[in-house]
This record gives sequence, C-alpha cells and structure tokens, in this order.
Amino acid sequence: MKFSMYGSLLAIAMLISGCSQPLANRAASLEEELQGLSVATFAGGCFWCVENGFEMLPGVKEAVSGYSGGVEKNPTYRKVALGMTGHTEAVQVYYDPQVISYTGLIQALWRMMDPTDSRGQFYDRGRQYRPAIFYHDSEQKRIAEKLRTELDASGRYEDPVTIEIVPFTEFYQAEEKHQDYYKKNPVRYNFYTFNSGRYQFVDDVWGEERHVDYTKYCDKHTDEI
Repeated sequence: MKFSMYGSLLAIAMLISGCSQPLANRAASLEEELQGLSVATFAGGCFWCVENGFEMLPGVKEAVSGYSGGVEKNPTYRKVALGMTGHTEAVQVYYDPQVISYTGLIQALWRMMDPTDSRGQFYDRGRQYRPAIFYHDSEQKRIAEKLRTELDASGRYEDPVTIEIVPFTEFYQAEEKHQDYYKKNPVRYNFYTFNSGRYQFVDDVWGEERHVDYTKYCDKHTDEI
C-alpha cells in the first residue's frame, strides 16, 4: 500500500525535529523520502515499546505511535488509556518492501509481545492494550493469518495464539510526547519496560531465536510463498 496522503505526511513531518524550514516544505521533503514505501499497522500493548522495536528493523523508515480499532474520532491518550473509546494503542510502520517484507515485520512483532493475551499486555490491562494486526489489503490478511496459524501450531506457547487480525479502518496519531518516547525519556522507558516483564517474557519464549537475521526476509518475493 503506497504512502502518499499529504495530510498524514504533514502530521508525520511534525515529528521530525531540528528542522527550521517551513512545515509545508518539511512535509514535501518527507513525502519524497517515503515514496515507494508500504504501510503496516500493528498493536502489541504499550506503543512506546512497539515503536522502538520496529524502528530497529532494517528497511523501516518511520514508525508512528497512535490509536486504531475504536469508534471515536481523534481520541486522546487519556480517553484511550481509560478504555473509553474502543481503540488500542497501535503503531503505523512505513517500510521498504525491497529491504524487509511484511512477513519479516510480523516475525518481528512476535518477538515484541504476547500474542496469546487479548485482554492486555503484561501489566497494562484492558482492551485498550490488546494486540492486533490491522491488515490494509487482502494480501496482508492472507500473510497474517498464515503466520498466526503457523505460530499457534508450533507449540511455542502454552496458551493458544489469539491475536486479532482485523481490517484497518483509521489510525490516529498519538500526542507528540508519545512519539519516540524511548529516545526522549530513556531512563523512564527502560524502567517501565523492565518492570513490565515484556522482554523477560520474550527471552523466555524465544531464547536464542529472539534475535533474528532479518536479511532472510529481505527478498521481495518472501510474501509470495
């Protein structure tokens, strides 16, 4: 799915710091940078952690924290966190499919969260922290369902894999203070992630397989299998 909506570009341009040129020029510049990229939307609990995880991947140009899966337009963090809007914290990922495939993104998602817990993630409880894959087209749906079935059949988890795979509808960008939180507030971020138990869980489940050579997902034909 190509990324070319000027309004969304304008919003993402506001995330780019240290740039003194007018906002419209920044948006135009970013639009040029993101030409030919694809978009994917995922939820895995706290969006600080999921954004951080995706931004570490080869081929990912931008990951934006926000809200998906609810009914209220332009929700605020406070309302989402209180479970008032039906949304879950989500991350929208802009990536180069020539460098990493959609399959590669989902393999990374498995290594960031618990796909067996649809009532929240770690000590963040409630549907506002439910994991989900929001597919943008039929091909993303096919790949996501295939990989979920394979993960469930692998026996890696004691509980069944229940992560939702649902059609993408809307994505609302979270407030500026939540973007790149792991960079802006590294001490608080590391304290939060350690105490949440997220990465201890991932280490227990995946062991040495947690760290993947993502170059094996760089073949543009990976998703055609």
